[in-house]
Amino acid sequence: MNPFDGPRMRRPRVKSRRRWLPVIGVTAAIAALATVSEAFRRDMAEARANTRGRSQVVDSPWGPIEYAEVGAGPPVLFIHGSGGGFDQGLDFSAPLAREGMRIIAPSRFGYLRSAMPEGATVEMQADALDWLMRRLGIERAVIVGGSAGALSATQLALRHPERCRGLALVVPALHAPDRRPGANAAPDPGTQRIINAVLGSDLLFWAGIRAAPDFMTRMVLATDPEVVKTASPRERQRARAAMFNILPVTARRQGLLMDSATAGAPPPWPVERITCPTLVVGARGDLYETDKAAVDVARRIPGARLVMYPDGGHLWIGHNAKLWRTVEAFVKERDPA
Repeated sequence: MNPFDGPRMRRPRVKSRRRWLPVIGVTAAIAALATVSEAFRRDMAEARANTRGRSQVVDSPWGPIEYAEVGAGPPVLFIHGSGGGFDQGLDFSAPLAREGMRIIAPSRFGYLRSAMPEGATVEMQADALDWLMRRLGIERAVIVGGSAGALSATQLALRHPERCRGLALVVPALHAPDRRPGANAAPDPGTQRIINAVLGSDLLFWAGIRAAPDFMTRMVLATDPEVVKTASPRERQRARAAMFNILPVTARRQGLLMDSATAGAPPPWPVERITCPTLVVGARGDLYETDKAAVDVARRIPGARLVMYPDGGHLWIGHNAKLWRTVEAFVKERDPA
């Protein structure tokens, strides 16, 4: 037997395997892409289903206004925060509905099926909410505004005080002398540009949630991801749901842009003129610095009550049950019946 027969016979097999490597790589890439595509399709279908068939649209002088209504009892107008819509309003206010309150949850300008009127302002949004209340036959209600929604709630109390049985401002994105204009977690303009791009694409936003949840928690929810990681399973799930429920982000982009222009650096308003009973809730560790706004506005509104949690960030992680019990008690004090 020739000692070189063996090696000569093995060489073709090595070359054959090498020829198959690119094919195997391409096949694996296609399989991975198909898996990601299916996950994206599934999550987007779930996100769209979350808004389907739960709201109504009425024509107004400002264009279509979307709203949802659940429950019975004392009326509560719940004004959602940035990245929301009527669905966020319903989700956040669910503890109040379970306690026998009538929740009216509109989508603000540019969110979901609500129009973005030309030259829209927060003052116009407040007038539109006043119009909606009259359309629904609601003479007075407790107004709850969260985050960027606190701007519309505050203007409603200033411009239409007869509508406000009480005002509850939760992590309010209002002016404060020591709140940095545009306060957020972005360390530099480049990171902010990345965030702006992500907020303009369902695919990029979804990929960010899936691939970089800590980054998105910090940048979008303005909450330290470590606070979420050490929270209870229920609170971790609440944070996750708050992020996923921003999808489809493209259906909320116009509203997000308006919030960026108004809630990032709101002007000082004469909140000293607010006459209705007021509750202000803040949480330390909020990367939007709304805790500073909460302290300032509670100091300036006559008789306002301030509740400040020592931690929890913009999503008040670890304090959700306490927060809604506090708001529930506030509503019932305004309407004991």
